[in-house]
Amino acid sequence: MDLDRRALIGGAALTGAALAAPAVLAMQRLEDLKKEADVACLYHCDFGDVSRFQQLVQNIANHYSVYGNPLALQLAVVVHGQGLKFFLDGLDGTPWKDERIDPAIFQRVTDQSKNGLKVYLCNITFERLKISRDKAHKADFISLVPSGVAAVAALQAKGFGYLKVG
Repeated sequence: MDLDRRALIGGAALTGAALAAPAVLAMQRLEDLKKEADVACLYHCDFGDVSRFQQLVQNIANHYSVYGNPLALQLAVVVHGQGLKFFLDGLDGTPWKDERIDPAIFQRVTDQSKNGLKVYLCNITFERLKISRDKAHKADFISLVPSGVAAVAALQAKGFGYLKVG
């Protein structure tokens, strides 16, 4: 049975159910990505600067705050390249092994997922950088896409606006 995000958010809110994290990240086919709200926007994250990423998360919070009802707005973050580091459980064995990222940053993303935020991680980045997909945070709002840049283009073609924090 296919559930859209409105049914999932509404059902969880009605039942008070906690959404369990998947054991393995699901791979989303580009053709299965859907626009489910009149206003939909993707945030493009291919950068590794912490302050820039914090601004991206703040922009998402601001975006949701204006709409009041999370079902009136659909937001997604497409992640590839250096942006991947913000969605990993640890940085050992990655190009960022000497960096430390405050876990509170990912918690802010998790908080926004309660409004319906989806995060799409680039499978090509995992392969190119030889990072195990097991290192990714496991959460119901995070999934893999074959290619981050292809997901950006697919979402735009489906009517998503494009934002990049610069």
